[in-house]
Amino acid sequence: MKRGFILLLFIALCLSLVAQTTLQINGLNEAEFVYRTVEDSLNAYFKDSFGFNLGYRDFRFGMKFISELPKYSNQESELLSELDPNSLSVAWKELYAGYQKDAFNIHVGTTQESFGQGITFRSYKDIEFDEDHRLDSFLLRYDDQLQFKAFYGALESESYKGRYDLAYGVDAQYPLWQGIRLGASALAYRNLGAFSKYSFRDVYAGRLLFTQGNFDSYAEYAYSDQYRLQGSSAIAGSALYLNADYMWGNLQLGGAYKNYDDFSYRLQDIPLANYHGETLSDALASGLDEEGWQARLLYNFGENISFTTDYAEAWDSSKDKKMNDLYLAVDVNLGMDLYQLSYSHIEKIDEAAHTWQKEYYPAISTGFSLMGIPLQLKAEFKEIIKQKDETESSHYEPLVQCDLSLGKLSVSLGLQSSWEDFSAWADSRYMPNIELKYPIFSHSDLLIFAGKEAGGKVCRNGVCRYMAPFEGLRAELNTRF
Repeated sequence: MKRGFILLLFIALCLSLVAQTTLQINGLNEAEFVYRTVEDSLNAYFKDSFGFNLGYRDFRFGMKFISELPKYSNQESELLSELDPNSLSVAWKELYAGYQKDAFNIHVGTTQESFGQGITFRSYKDIEFDEDHRLDSFLLRYDDQLQFKAFYGALESESYKGRYDLAYGVDAQYPLWQGIRLGASALAYRNLGAFSKYSFRDVYAGRLLFTQGNFDSYAEYAYSDQYRLQGSSAIAGSALYLNADYMWGNLQLGGAYKNYDDFSYRLQDIPLANYHGETLSDALASGLDEEGWQARLLYNFGENISFTTDYAEAWDSSKDKKMNDLYLAVDVNLGMDLYQLSYSHIEKIDEAAHTWQKEYYPAISTGFSLMGIPLQLKAEFKEIIKQKDETESSHYEPLVQCDLSLGKLSVSLGLQSSWEDFSAWADSRYMPNIELKYPIFSHSDLLIFAGKEAGGKVCRNGVCRYMAPFEGLRAELNTRF
């Protein structure tokens, strides 16, 4: 009934505005069909997402309709062996309306917004991991010399389907002097927990932005107070994040510092202060107990060669958990030809759990034109070593990828494998794949993937996203208007 009323309201709105010459409509339809080579009832499924935006003078309106037949998770552990009626989803996923006049902006509905760097509040959708943390809210913004935001909203609980968490807050930022801006935030978050009872979290934060010549810096401190917790006393938390960058001729220097204590909740996106965006521990949520620093350097040798280094360390208060992250790269630009040689190193230690893990991988990538055909080549050789108590295991994950353009057709060829040791390279299981992308119409792209992939973050044809382990055929059609 509710959806029918919304649809009738939208039709009436379109009819009333169709004669106006200033009416603007644009949108996107994404259709996907997947066939997986597995012996269960989820070997084939279809998904369609249709969204559009309508604008008239200072007003705007938009919605998105998503059908998942059946609903398919990106998490391999959540795959079903048999179909479930609850896995079929058809709903208005997004719905919003807004009004903007000069510096004032009013937004009602699905909301993407953040306060500062997102340490205290960020409502967003994580495309890579297919996680939606967007609020349905009322948002008021004022963007002038004084920048002001205020919202009140809700999002579905992670623990109870059909029940909602609540959040509301205000944020302001003002240029105090030339090159200096001050900001402050206040947030209240009501999280639905055990026994359908709300736990309360109040957050207060202040930040300083300083810019002078070639120097930029950012500092933010936040305080969190949790109370009305089931069976626990109140918990106080805090977050401190500092970042600075300086440019001196061909040299660029940067650094960051973080210190988080019991400061982790759903509506935030805290900076991890390392190049690869790694958490302190795979078994610990970021923000609960961690401290660390990061140092960055970029030097340009003339106009064609640059060197990059990025190193970070992090630890918890007991020094049981430790992590270090290193990235080195040399980039060479010779006109239209690009070359990069890089090295990544990530190491994590948990002395209390008697575990240690390390992964490192050199990589080389190039971009050039061969007989008029643009080519991009990438080769990566990753080694992963893990130790639990006295038991140690290791394996290699080599990867080769080639992206090329044949007129309008974009092609990505990939080959990945996993070796226990070098002597087993011929007997190892290989995962070849191919992806084709072609604009069948001026505003429609057809994408076809066939083969096997190990999952994780993959980048093909200029797009990066998180994928579950997959084997089979996948076809996508994206239409813009």
